[in-house]
Amino acid sequence: MKRYIFLSLLPLLCINNTFAQDFQGRASYFSKTKMELGNWGARMSEAQKNQIKERLKDRLEKTYVLKFNTTESVFTEDEKIDAISGATDSWGANFSRGEQYKDVENNTLVQTQEFYGKRFLVKDQLQPFEWNMESEVREIGGYTCFKATAVVPSTELSWFNFSWEDMTNNAASTAEADVRLTQIEAWYTLQIPVKHGPAEFWGLPGLILEVSADNTTMLCYEILINPKQRETIEPPQKGLVITKSDYRATMVEKMTEMRNSYGGRRRN
Repeated sequence: MKRYIFLSLLPLLCINNTFAQDFQGRASYFSKTKMELGNWGARMSEAQKNQIKERLKDRLEKTYVLKFNTTESVFTEDEKIDAISGATDSWGANFSRGEQYKDVENNTLVQTQEFYGKRFLVKDQLQPFEWNMESEVREIGGYTCFKATAVVPSTELSWFNFSWEDMTNNAASTAEADVRLTQIEAWYTLQIPVKHGPAEFWGLPGLILEVSADNTTMLCYEILINPKQRETIEPPQKGLVITKSDYRATMVEKMTEMRNSYGGRRRN
């Protein structure tokens, strides 16, 4: 991943606590996910594996935009990527992250989700992170970055996603022994002292430029500070208001109904 780092620094400067109220920034991120085929992949040839990877490329490699001011941010998937999605992605779109608004001052998350033609407006608190500040330092595109790590329950990072295991493990997953944890590695810069970051990640004393969690890495490749064209940074408004836990329960219930309905037709 690191060989793809090309930051456009306009301008490259150290931003201090004299931020004006109208301060804005825009950071673009490239996301790459390693495909894990498990035991199923062990029975496949390299040609078959490469064919699957190519078909799933739009899901495994994406670009995102983070717009932010001193306290708020909006994180969205790049529309150019959505525009080339094929029929296969229409299924995956039901379980992908929607427009995400974060208010780090008031600990507020507002996120839109589309689920089989129905629009939801998920309102909840931000995912808390107990960051461990590490001693490692590196440079990303001219910015001095510091390393931080954290561990969180995996479901807290993917509450909008769905796995068929959710239906069989939903009750058992509440047991502490069954909770799967995800190790997070983040790199942030004090030169942009805001608590924002891509996706669910936030809470460090500087903008997160790179973050790895599980088998996915998000890397910032362009930063614009105070762009001439000002952008609106505000929470989305439309959709059925629901919490994260209730939204996830709704997904599991709907998918269970679909599985049972499909199974009934097959038996007939």
